[in-house]
Amino acid sequence: MTEISGWAEANNEEPYRVLTPDPLGILASTRTVLIEGEHVWINQQQLFQLAAQWIEEARERSSMVTSGWYEHYHFFDGTEKTVNWLLLLDALNFCFWAEANEPRWTIEYEGSQLNGYWAEAASLTRAVTEGMPLWDATYLSTLSEEDMATIFRGTGTIPLFAERAKNAREVGQVLLARFDGQFAHAIEQVEGNAVRLVQLLVEYFPSFRDVASYRNQDVRFLKRAQICAADIAGSFKGKQWGALTQLEQLTAFADYKLPQVLRHYNVIEYEPALAERIDKQELIPADSEEEVEIRAATIWACELLRQEMQRHGYSHTAAEIDQLLWHMGQVSTHMRPYHRTRTIYY
Repeated sequence: MTEISGWAEANNEEPYRVLTPDPLGILASTRTVLIEGEHVWINQQQLFQLAAQWIEEARERSSMVTSGWYEHYHFFDGTEKTVNWLLLLDALNFCFWAEANEPRWTIEYEGSQLNGYWAEAASLTRAVTEGMPLWDATYLSTLSEEDMATIFRGTGTIPLFAERAKNAREVGQVLLARFDGQFAHAIEQVEGNAVRLVQLLVEYFPSFRDVASYRNQDVRFLKRAQICAADIAGSFKGKQWGALTQLEQLTAFADYKLPQVLRHYNVIEYEPALAERIDKQELIPADSEEEVEIRAATIWACELLRQEMQRHGYSHTAAEIDQLLWHMGQVSTHMRPYHRTRTIYY
């Protein structure tokens, strides 16, 4: 195993320093939470061990394995329709978990039983193949709950159904009011700049304004706005509308799966009372100190992993670190529960 020294020891500096451009203010605002927080913290030594494991694996393969865009469940036709579809995908990309001891919402698609994000993506793709014009802003602007139920038909009901219907209508209404019905025009308006695209989403689409409050201070996460930019880049493989600049200035996308994985590797730790509540699958209220601290620790764990990998010659974006952790969580079946928060932001 590769020996990795701590950033504080190596650089004679305190750990939570913003060492990369932070135009969205995410690192700066979450840094405050990490410094003041009392419920969640980052275990530096465990973080170094995980980075060491990745470095060892990268040396064996001559490169670090990262996960690219997975095409199978995603609609793609190479036109503006796909850009609008991706915006809708990420407007509805949140909160798939079920209550304790209750079955999850699932769908059957091409012979497979799917749940979570993959079920959402496949549902939207299935709807398109069945003739529902989910790229059409006029159609989305008045989308009925009956049509929404048809889109997400399966076993059980997708969580926060009414909120998803509201978000879908918001997508159509804002596209018509601001961008002549095409999200591609928004990308052109920001000249293909990923940071500016995130800022545009936050400005014009209220459901993308993922900003929490912590001890009377705003804390910016912007999970779905950032992942929308990353998804467009991934879907179009960095070409056409996916040729976005400044993707490296995005942070990790703070959700509930990443902290589960980071906790599994002991990179983030919870104070005992919070750990017990999470393990019992009790609700952690949105905007509570505990919930904000979990998400802030997630952002910074990914950032510090990025810094440590870079210090050893492996340059990856925080978003790539995010995706690596997320896919690790998809293939493991032996992790403790993730925290449960009902929210439209993740």
